[in-house]
Amino acid sequence: MSAEPMSTDAAAVAEKAAADPASGSTTRPRAAGGGRGGKGGKEARGLKGGESRTLNAFSHGFLVLWVIMAAGPLVWVALTAFRPTADYLGDPMGLPTSLHWENFVNAWTEAKVGRYALNSVIILAGSLTGTMLLGSMAAYVIARFTFPGNRFIFLLFAGGMMFPVILALIPLFTIMDNLSLLDTRPGLIIAYIAYSLPFTTFFLTSFFRTLPSGVQEAAMIDGASHTRTFFQVMLPMAKPGLVSIGIFNFLGQWNQYLLPLLLNNDDENNYVLPQGLAALTVSQGYAGDWGALFAGLTLAMVPVLVVYAVFQRQVQAGLTAGAIK
Repeated sequence: MSAEPMSTDAAAVAEKAAADPASGSTTRPRAAGGGRGGKGGKEARGLKGGESRTLNAFSHGFLVLWVIMAAGPLVWVALTAFRPTADYLGDPMGLPTSLHWENFVNAWTEAKVGRYALNSVIILAGSLTGTMLLGSMAAYVIARFTFPGNRFIFLLFAGGMMFPVILALIPLFTIMDNLSLLDTRPGLIIAYIAYSLPFTTFFLTSFFRTLPSGVQEAAMIDGASHTRTFFQVMLPMAKPGLVSIGIFNFLGQWNQYLLPLLLNNDDENNYVLPQGLAALTVSQGYAGDWGALFAGLTLAMVPVLVVYAVFQRQVQAGLTAGAIK
């Protein structure tokens, strides 16, 4: 007879606990949409997805705008190189109606672009070789050997990158004049090497420090000299970094204008390509051969684009390999 009142009391207690928030009971009903798969979770994921799509659209739009700003002038110059001068003066922004290859012939012969390009290639062959050789040797010694003044020498090279080249023009001109190196190819090669050496050494020092030392120690144990270890062991291991800094030096020295204008301004036949194109632009006026001028600019851009297109993967690998241990 006592079982029925007890079950009634238990039911009352359970009902009270479920209705009382402070009772601490775990049988309270879950709020609608409060779980991970509820309506609130779906709304949060939808909001994050919308923000992600907006960010992607903004970033892609910015990249498209950047490509137009960077590649637009290059495409315009290349297209104008195939137009005759009369069409260009009548409609500067128009498209070529036919391909006038004569512009490139005139640029190469009559405008002396061929001679200017040959001068640039000769000077670049000497300056780029000297920059890479001296820079890699200095960087290897600073990175792999400990000696008094090591840190100081490294900071000197780093400080050379912060020194504006325009402040050294007058002393550089005086030194080259005293050494009888003005208006000579060796003088310009030496100036290019001095201009590019600080950044080359700074970059390759950081790269050589990331290379494993076990291979170098094994070569020394086998009896290899320091010279043989450097040229046959360490340089092949540093190929990604050498290619990367070589591309940067090629671009900088190929497009160099200030140093040739200062040190190589006597004979027009010795002009390098940027210097010759600038002189050609000044001499064009309003009655010049603009088709040949734009053809010369196109010919000056082609080596840079080809080199970067061929070595693009090596440049990216070199930049990332030097930052990861």
